[in-house]
Order: sequence, then structure tokens, then C-alpha cells
Amino acid sequence: MSTESAAEPARPARRRWRLGLIVALVLGVAGAGGGWLYRQLTHVNVIDARVAADMVVLGSQVAGRVTGVRVIAGDTAGQGQVLVTLDERRNRLRVEELDARLQALVAERDETRARLTMVDHQTGSAIEARQAEIDAARSALSSAQAQRDLARLDDRRAARLVGQGAVNQARADKTRTALATAREAVKSARARLHNAEAALAEARADREQLGVLRRRLAGLEAQAHALRAQRDQARLDLDDRTLSMPFDGVVDRVFVDPGEYVSVGQRLAMVHDPQAVRVEANVKETAIRHFAPGQAVTVHVDALPERTFTGTVERVGQAATSEFALLPSPNPSGNFTKITQRLPLRVSVAQRDGLLKPGMMAELEARPGG
Repeated sequence: MSTESAAEPARPARRRWRLGLIVALVLGVAGAGGGWLYRQLTHVNVIDARVAADMVVLGSQVAGRVTGVRVIAGDTAGQGQVLVTLDERRNRLRVEELDARLQALVAERDETRARLTMVDHQTGSAIEARQAEIDAARSALSSAQAQRDLARLDDRRAARLVGQGAVNQARADKTRTALATAREAVKSARARLHNAEAALAEARADREQLGVLRRRLAGLEAQAHALRAQRDQARLDLDDRTLSMPFDGVVDRVFVDPGEYVSVGQRLAMVHDPQAVRVEANVKETAIRHFAPGQAVTVHVDALPERTFTGTVERVGQAATSEFALLPSPNPSGNFTKITQRLPLRVSVAQRDGLLKPGMMAELEARPGG
């Protein structure tokens, strides 16, 4: 059998195999194209989307020299972790000075309060004692006056009896002497009463120190309040010289180096929370009707082609992005070119292993009415 006759049966089989391969390729391409065409006809696709997050710029609230930078861009930091420190020597000394002044003022206030209590007790006791002396002096004066009146009656009676010859002159002299003695006793008792009243007035005058001490105590309280406010302000200034992480997140940028002098409000670092990412898109006005809050959408991230994310529409913009342009185009000349406008769309999406990073390009796919 010749070689040509042996090759003839193999050629039809080879042709059939090639034809089958071509048909399979055509069917595969048609299937893929059909799926693509189906999605294009039944889904809304938005390619103008990107991953976003709130980028927080941390600034300095005080002026000073940078003494330390504890992180670099890309570091993960927990809430409260120190990022940047400023020179705090003067502020620390100021706080210590105000603490010392406040302690001295508090000690003086406590001493004044103790003295106020002591004077209150002393003057109160003195007034009670002087009042008792006055009561005793009044009783003594009343008794002396009664004795004087009795002696006066005896003297008059003795004088009548001497005139009648009923008693001798010696008895009359004795009653006259008793009357004089009683009169002197009244004068002495009245003097003691005046002295007791004067002592009471003096004790009451001493009690007026309470008012002086109370006013002084009020002044010390006001000074202590003012010093506490100054001390608290100094502590705030001291705390502001340490820049800490406001939440658990990552450091995106650090704008200063050790040794630099920063002013109030100057940027020191930029951070964001990687768990609080979202997707923002600009949707054509002709397709915005297909999106509504709460609607589920599919998110494809260009950097992660093998992964698919599911998001939820949070908000649909109420004004086109052109309304926020720095240089609006009102077109006063009358020459008009119609351009499809875009409205902002915000989609919430769950973070996965920190893969979603702000700025990544993404695409949204949504089924109308889904």
C-alpha cells in the first residue's frame, strides 16, 4: 500500500477535529459575549467609582519645636497612641508653679476657715459669759436698791422717833449710816452692771471679726478658683503638646520631622480608619433613577479582580457635580453643547482583611429595580 493511500483516511478526521475546535471556540465566545451582552442590557454599570474614606488631618493646637515623631506613613496605630511630641518643658514648669501656688492658697484658706471657727466659738462663749454677768449685775442692783429703800424707811422712822423721844440719837445715827451704806451699794452694783454691759459690747465687737474672716475666705475661694482655671488651662496646653491617635487606624502621611518648629494649626499627620471605607461614584443622570437608598449593588475593585464585594446604596446625591465646580459655565453666549451630567452616589461596603484602600478605582453593577 502506498504512503498517499495511508494518509487519505487521516485527513477527514483531522478536519473534523479542527472543525469541532472552531465550533467550540465560537460557542464559547458567543456564550461569553452573550453573558456580557445580557449584563449590559439588564444591569447598570458605573465605572467612575473609587474606594474612599474620611481622611483626618491632625493639626497642632499650640506652637513649639517638634521633639519626637513616633510613627511613619503606613503604620497602624491604636487609639491614644502618641504620634508626635512637642517641647513641653516650659509648660510643665508652668503647671508645677500653678500647683504650688494653689496648694499655698488652699493652705491659707484652710487656716482662715479654722480661725473663723475658733473665733466663732470664742466670741460666742464670751458673749454668753458677759450676758450672764449682766444678768447677775442686774440682780445685784435690784437687791441693792431694795436694801437702800429699806434703809431709807428705817432712817425716816428713826428720825420721827428721835423727835418724839422714843429712841436715842445713837439709833438715828446708826440708821443714817446704814442708809448711806445702802446708797453706796446701789452705786457699786450699777457700776458693775455698766462694766458688764461694756464687756458684752466688746465681745460683740470681737464677733465682728467673723465678717472680716468670711469676706477674706470668700476672696481666697475666688483666688483658688482662678488658679484652678489657670492650672487646668496650663495642663491643656501641656497635653496639646502630645499628638495622639484619635481612633484605631492607619497613618497616611507625616508632615513634620524632629527639630522643626510648628505653628498653631499646622498639619502634623493625616490618618484614616481602614474599617470605615466606602465606595463613591459619579453616576450619569440618565442612570441615576436605577439607584435608591438601601439597594444592593455589586462592587468590583480594579486592584482585586478575583474578588467581588457587595455594597448597599447609602445616599444618592441631590445635585450634579457640575454645581460644585469652581468655575461654573452658565453659557451666556448662547452656544450650547449638551453634556450628560453626573450625580454623586455613596455605597457602603464591608472591609475585607484591609484590602480596600482609599483611592482604589472600582466599578459598580446594579440590576434596575433590584
